[in-house]
Amino acid sequence: MDRLDNTVRPYAWGSTTAIPQLLGVEPTGEPQAEMWMGAHPGAPSRTGRGTLVDVIAADPEKELGAAAVAKFGPGLPFLLKLLAAGAPLSLQVHPDLEQAQAGYAEEERRGVPVDAPHRNYKDANHKPELICALTEFDGLCGFRDPREAAGLLGGLGVDSLKPYADLLHAHPEDAALREVLTAVLTADPDEMARTVAEATAACSRLGGAHAPYADLARHYPGDPGVIAAMLLNHVRLQPGEALYLGAGIPHAYLNGLGVEIMANSDNVLRCGLTPKHVDVPELLRIVRFEPSDPGVLRPEASADGEEVYETPIDEFRLSRYVLAEGGPLRDLTRATPQILLCTAGSVRAGEHLLAPGGSVFVPAGEKAEVSGTGTLFRATVVA
Repeated sequence: MDRLDNTVRPYAWGSTTAIPQLLGVEPTGEPQAEMWMGAHPGAPSRTGRGTLVDVIAADPEKELGAAAVAKFGPGLPFLLKLLAAGAPLSLQVHPDLEQAQAGYAEEERRGVPVDAPHRNYKDANHKPELICALTEFDGLCGFRDPREAAGLLGGLGVDSLKPYADLLHAHPEDAALREVLTAVLTADPDEMARTVAEATAACSRLGGAHAPYADLARHYPGDPGVIAAMLLNHVRLQPGEALYLGAGIPHAYLNGLGVEIMANSDNVLRCGLTPKHVDVPELLRIVRFEPSDPGVLRPEASADGEEVYETPIDEFRLSRYVLAEGGPLRDLTRATPQILLCTAGSVRAGEHLLAPGGSVFVPAGEKAEVSGTGTLFRATVVA
């Protein structure tokens, strides 16, 4: 197996302290948002044999296994991250596989440069993802019951929000949600900025269920995404709890440290809380306008101590082991590629001793025995 040397991405929303604290290093004072583990060309992990992209490209079947290559192609189908949000990320949604393939093909046909700010589809893949909390973790996930959203908006006492609250009582629910989100995102920018300012003052005064939206507005004053966010479920994960985010589900991460895993894609359509491009017509085509429970996941324990976060897709499978002092040597050998990540304590993986933040890549079929005292996350695929 190969010890990984990973890149930390300094996105502006990143925490300045969470990842350094986990790694046991001094903060630099700059945001440290995401540590990437995998073979994404934007920031591939490095090994003693070269970048993980190069290692896999040299012999895909040896590194990934024949079954994984047959099912997903000659590249690692997932990207694993440590994600540390010190400020809210953009409100966003991801396409399904068919939408991504069609959108990518259309933008290629029109000659839109892949790095253009207004480009929606960077690749032809979907981007389901899972976030597992290492600390308390706040997020927004999926639409609330429209009547609850109406109560939240109406409770602010802002006259310009009353029409939205009234619309949310209409039927059918999907049409009501679509109409309100469309109205919010297409409103006159100056009028919406005034509405957001009034709503922010009311949220700050009322607190309680309104408090998260006052914080959003402090980071994104005047942004229509502040109002759009009130249509969504607010979720607070405890350590070890997770959220699965499938295609079409609007979401945003607000604050906290977690382990994130996703299909290897960059496709994001933004709804707000961002200075970046928002393509409203394309967004409205992708969003699933249906109220839903956010579906907090807790791991399912197996007889050998593996705790699995069950999801409906095969590009990734995330699990964890909580290893106790004096516990048995565990054999994690598997016929698919794996990345093992230590997040607490001290774990020996083969010949490598992993401190928090340490990770290794295990090629398909490679012997993988682990022991120690701490928490180890295991990322692989279902093939």
